[in-house]
Amino acid sequence: MIKTASWAYRGFTIANYVFLISLSVLCVLPLIHLLAMSLSSNNAVATGSVTFWPVEFTWKSYQFIMDKPEFMASFIISIKRVVLGVIVNMVLTILVAYPLSKEAASFKGRTVYVWIFVFTMLFSGGIIPIYMTMRSLGLLDTIWALILTHAVPVYNVVILLNFFRALPKELEEAALMDGAGQWRILWNIYLPLSTPSLATLTLFATVSHWNSWFDGILFMNSPSHYPLQSYLYTVVVGLDTLIKSNTDLEMLALISDRTARAAQIFLGAIPILVIYPFLQRYFTKGIILGSVKE
Repeated sequence: MIKTASWAYRGFTIANYVFLISLSVLCVLPLIHLLAMSLSSNNAVATGSVTFWPVEFTWKSYQFIMDKPEFMASFIISIKRVVLGVIVNMVLTILVAYPLSKEAASFKGRTVYVWIFVFTMLFSGGIIPIYMTMRSLGLLDTIWALILTHAVPVYNVVILLNFFRALPKELEEAALMDGAGQWRILWNIYLPLSTPSLATLTLFATVSHWNSWFDGILFMNSPSHYPLQSYLYTVVVGLDTLIKSNTDLEMLALISDRTARAAQIFLGAIPILVIYPFLQRYFTKGIILGSVKE
């Protein structure tokens, strides 16, 4: 029986590895194809010769994109949005999750507040009320319209709330007996112990702000204020935004609209590809809730 179970376990492990590796390859191949297309010549892409390796290697697509002031301006706007947005998200997420992680006996009305936040996950007023609110606050065409509409990600609050609740209650009781207040308990005990969860939520907030494109088109009156993903959307839908002069037309004759779009999309994905490896080691720990043992 032991030998049969051992072989069954090995077979399951091998099948698991094969499945996960195949799934990973399927996720990576489109990105590799996009990179190969952006580094290939116009003729190679037009004839369908490009698969996963550049054909007639050229940097002209990236040269064309990097020379565009609109691309760099939108890139800088996205960087500002991510930095400010992640700070606002994490501060508000921590300040909301910490009191809601307490027992109802120590925080009266906790259940009511929890249901209010959960309600917003299921129902919303829609686009028109949000737009009217931003307009009445005078935030249209400003970066704060992109940040404040996503200021409190309730899903992240629920994750951090449950992580806080999984921490041993004896830690807080001991701190209270030593005269510590709630701010000191949060800053010196809860946050250091929640590093994996905080790193995971930081990654979630970063990806959310970086990939968001619709709110930029909705709240920005001028294309010059678009974040990168909104700008890329206008490029993918219509290449006319790239063509400003006869020089652009001559360059597009050499590189093709498909290679230009591929280069822009790949450049837009680079920051997340750079950040993720540094936070990946926290990802598994942070997403598993209730793992702290007494």
